[in-house]
Amino acid sequence: MYLVVGLGNPGDKYAETRHNIGFQVIERLARKHKIKAKNYPKFEALCGRGMIRGQKVMLAQPLTYMNNSGRAVRKIIDYYDFSLDNIIIIYDDLDLPPGKIRIRKKGSSGGHNGVKSIINCLDTREFPRIRIGIGRPPAGVNVVDYVLGYFSSEDSEVMSDVLDTTVEAVETILEKGLEQAMNIFNS
Repeated sequence: MYLVVGLGNPGDKYAETRHNIGFQVIERLARKHKIKAKNYPKFEALCGRGMIRGQKVMLAQPLTYMNNSGRAVRKIIDYYDFSLDNIIIIYDDLDLPPGKIRIRKKGSSGGHNGVKSIINCLDTREFPRIRIGIGRPPAGVNVVDYVLGYFSSEDSEVMSDVLDTTVEAVETILEKGLEQAMNIFNS
């Protein structure tokens, strides 16, 4: 079974913000594959199980707020005994332009507090991830305000497309493996 985790913050206040792009991917995957999510207090996450491209999957959205995402991920991994090779973490990345994604087998947090929390809770950097570019804030705009802000109307169209691309990337990882997905989507 695979664990696919989208990072974000719970609540309507954050639903469409740049920092919640991971949640948005999980929601699209769930709709497309008819996977119903429910709240699992023991995991501190919304989770749903189903099938995608012939693989059993659990989709998860930590409800711990971004900076404590690792706590929820650790609880799910421990309960189901997931192999780190069978998890995919999806999150926003300031260092990629809007509309770009990067799939990696491992890596640093790149300054992303949600990923930093996961690295600390798992005590490793070696887990697959999909980074979704949101671009850098304009001069004079605070990074926190930027990531918790909303996409411009021009970026919204690009981001809708990248959500679909990320769903395809997850499906490709599940069906053909991480290496093939990296070859296809890391252009």
